[in-house]
Amino acid sequence: MAPPSRTAQLTRLYKILKKHYSPVAPDPSRSVLEHLLFASCLENAHAAAAEEAFGGLVHTFFDWNEIRVSSIRELSEVMAGLPDPPAAANRVKRVLQSIFEATYCFDLEDLRKQNLGPAVDRLKKIEGTTGFTVAYVVQAALGGHAIPIDAGTLGVLRLVDLVTEKDAAEGVVPGLERAISKQHGLDFGSLVHQLGADYVAGPFRPELHGILLEIEPAAKDRLPTRRARRAEREAAAEPGVAQPAGAPPSAAGTPRPGKAPRHAEGKHEVQGPPKEPGKSAKEPARKPAKEPAKAKEPSKEETAKTAPREAAGEAKRRPAAAAKPQEEVADPSLKKKETSAKDLPAEEKKTQGAKKKSEPAAENLPAKKKPPASKAASDAETGRPGSPAEGLSKRKPR
Repeated sequence: MAPPSRTAQLTRLYKILKKHYSPVAPDPSRSVLEHLLFASCLENAHAAAAEEAFGGLVHTFFDWNEIRVSSIRELSEVMAGLPDPPAAANRVKRVLQSIFEATYCFDLEDLRKQNLGPAVDRLKKIEGTTGFTVAYVVQAALGGHAIPIDAGTLGVLRLVDLVTEKDAAEGVVPGLERAISKQHGLDFGSLVHQLGADYVAGPFRPELHGILLEIEPAAKDRLPTRRARRAEREAAAEPGVAQPAGAPPSAAGTPRPGKAPRHAEGKHEVQGPPKEPGKSAKEPARKPAKEPAKAKEPSKEETAKTAPREAAGEAKRRPAAAAKPQEEVADPSLKKKETSAKDLPAEEKKTQGAKKKSEPAAENLPAKKKPPASKAASDAETGRPGSPAEGLSKRKPR
């Protein structure tokens, strides 16, 4: 039996979608520019969320120029109900910027008066537009026959085997406008867009899987599941698999510190020196004890400077009473002469008395003093200062 044609498949898809969804008609009171901006919000999103985001832009900002000069972050905060607010905000901002640079105003109503071909070409030249937004404006504002298809819708049609991988990459559905007439094009576009928005919002919902199995029963093995998604993440984390830019390195591909890499035999090589008995592997290596620093010997200049200070300090520490004056010692010959008269005979006593009269007494003779032992001792006896600086200070100037 021959497979059904594409027209039959799309007609059957239209009948199934009418049982589960209700078409949403566009607002006819909007201008061409408003339709274009609303389509930028509607891409990959439900109609209710797009209406809320578009109304937030209109009521939050003063005019289109203020939206044009606002940042994507500010626009994303207003359009937070969309599946991808930054992407929608980027589209809106780029569209307004491109139109303003081309015409210095925000008006596209002259497209209604042009033929459909030149109008479509002009819409495609506006930066920020996509195939979905151009087709939506052609269908809702210009009265042409074009069915808007976004990324979510292409993903659903790929699951039910209505488009190939090549067609999904190019963003087109071959023969769609021929299979669906212009009379039903507006309703079919709304229904298939709602199916794609449900797929973007919740690809694992059982209700969505039921609709997809009704469209194509053979798509059971191709339906997205949480286990399949988890397996994809684990496969991306394995070593040798290319990871997206900015992703953190996976733990599976990096060996833990302190362990050797596994080889084909499944054994670990021992790294580093062998362990000593009685020591654990986690015990940190002890650092060798530092040797005490050797005392530095003073130089000759330092000893010459510190010698008089040390001598003065020793003289101050000694009490004045402890410094005994040295005894006056006479010559040993005099001591012999001073022997007692009792031990001498009578004749010698007479001669001794005569000598005493003729010679002066030994006590009256000046005693010879020994030189002082040190400079500090002489200072202690004389009472003079120990340091040479103090002695110089007492001298009279010349």
